[in-house]
Amino acid sequence: MTVCALIGNPNVGQETFFNKIAHVQQKSDEEGNSKIDKQQGFIDKNTKIVAFPGIYSIDTNSKTEALFIDYIKENKVDLIINIVNAANLERNLYLTLQLTKLNIPMVMVLNTVDKAEKNGIYVDHENLSHMLGIKIIPIDKLNKHQVRVMHKYIKEANFSLPNPLPENMTTEKHMYSYIEQILESCVSVEEYNIVNITEKIDRIVLNKYLAYPIFICIVFFIFKIVFSWVGTPLSDALRSALFDYTIPLVDKLLSHQSPWFKSLLIDGIISGISSVLVFLPVILTLFSILSFLEDSGYMNRVAFLMDRIMNMGGVSGKSFMPMIVGFGCSVPALIAAKNIEDERERNITALLIPLMSCNAKLPVYMLFATIFFHEKEIIVLAFMYATGVLVAFIYSLIFKLLVKESNYEPYIDELPAYTMPDLKLLLVHTWEKGKGFLKKIGTIIFSMSIITWTLSNFSFKGMVNINESFLAFIGKSISPIFNPLGFGNWQNSVSLLTGLMGKEVIAGTLGVLYGGNLSTTIVQHFNTMSSLSFLLFILLYTPCASTIITLKKEFGTKMALTSVFYQFATAWIVSFLFYNIGMRYFYGF
Repeated sequence: MTVCALIGNPNVGQETFFNKIAHVQQKSDEEGNSKIDKQQGFIDKNTKIVAFPGIYSIDTNSKTEALFIDYIKENKVDLIINIVNAANLERNLYLTLQLTKLNIPMVMVLNTVDKAEKNGIYVDHENLSHMLGIKIIPIDKLNKHQVRVMHKYIKEANFSLPNPLPENMTTEKHMYSYIEQILESCVSVEEYNIVNITEKIDRIVLNKYLAYPIFICIVFFIFKIVFSWVGTPLSDALRSALFDYTIPLVDKLLSHQSPWFKSLLIDGIISGISSVLVFLPVILTLFSILSFLEDSGYMNRVAFLMDRIMNMGGVSGKSFMPMIVGFGCSVPALIAAKNIEDERERNITALLIPLMSCNAKLPVYMLFATIFFHEKEIIVLAFMYATGVLVAFIYSLIFKLLVKESNYEPYIDELPAYTMPDLKLLLVHTWEKGKGFLKKIGTIIFSMSIITWTLSNFSFKGMVNINESFLAFIGKSISPIFNPLGFGNWQNSVSLLTGLMGKEVIAGTLGVLYGGNLSTTIVQHFNTMSSLSFLLFILLYTPCASTIITLKKEFGTKMALTSVFYQFATAWIVSFLFYNIGMRYFYGF
């Protein structure tokens, strides 16, 4: 089998390149979203491509660089595909020259040639190919013809070793001196200065007065699109289809079945799954927007903007992207955090990530917001997300005092040019999120719905009333813990227990225990203050099992246990204060 290693600087388009030339059969994590681990794909059964995260060099000790070097040492690689940005050869060629020292056949993919020429930068790729001794394939938007050219070159396997570097290339200064010689021979730049579209946009979005207001406005519009204009209306339509039409139809079709079997299907499986499934449109809408912003290049600017603010809490802009990923799922976010070189910052980031409100909590937020805060859902949801960020910032200040501080290293990363995201890839990324959510519905939530129904309908005496069941006994045993928080009945206590498997399971569990359409049944067990107290507890309490396992695997048992206990204690204290102060202030209790 021919093995190709795809490598380049960060933000040079290698993810897009990889997704277009390879059939991806293996993702680096369950959400398919980690940019820290390598990814594997195939052109055909005899040709494998392994894509690595972007690096600037191979002579430092960062984990991303070690990932590439270790793979090269431990595996036979037939070809290195080095993707470079035609508009920034000076930066990119440093890695290219280092790769030539590996004595492995190499091909250069000269990306975004069209954009470079629009900016007055012209690369003589034939001369560059002659100087480096490797084949160079220029591409712009990587259309079908260019994909076929790339496939043909790889399948023919007529690879060549790069030219050896001139003697005395022992220091970084020597390397850049040689790069200057290459640029003088192979690159021409028009004399007049062209201000490209990226520079024009950055003059606005990175303006010291406008940058943060623009970011706040973008966040506001994200909430409006997801929770007011698109996501919620679609979710309401799906809820109506399920609870007003589908479930009554199934109930009618099962009218001649035994009562217990009918109850298992309708009250257990269908109600449990439907209580979570109705929020699929919200999740798809949210992640399509986040994918758009990331693929367009804006998220890198946000990380740059947040660097100084985050440094106040003892971390840097390097922690921003893992935390953003944490709004989707804590597991890939923790994997991303492993790439942070500074151990202190890495550990602090890992402890803060579970405080970010992941998409698994969104179904529960939406459930309570639509029931208790109709037409004010966006305020409640913004409150939940903001609270998670605020608590994380407070803890970052505490951890900064507890953990010895290292010297501040500013966030340094190449800001990519703004691009219009590829619609196909955008849909693929969104579908990956939706598929992961549906997978959980078909596995964890399906299983927990059956288990919850069984435990809530049986005891040692056989089938009994729900209040005398195994689950009622378990719930009543732990409910005193939650009585001071305003939601101490046994059904709510059980839902929090099952929520350790995954926070979306909470909605499914409530759907089974309270039965029917939760929009009408749940109001009997909560008021405004207790519902908000319940949501705050869900926001902050112990992470799900997958997150705990990842913490233990990547950061050690001590970190995992710290996260479990400090988050539970935080959730209890915050909910207690909120509920009791709120009840006294608003209700006079």
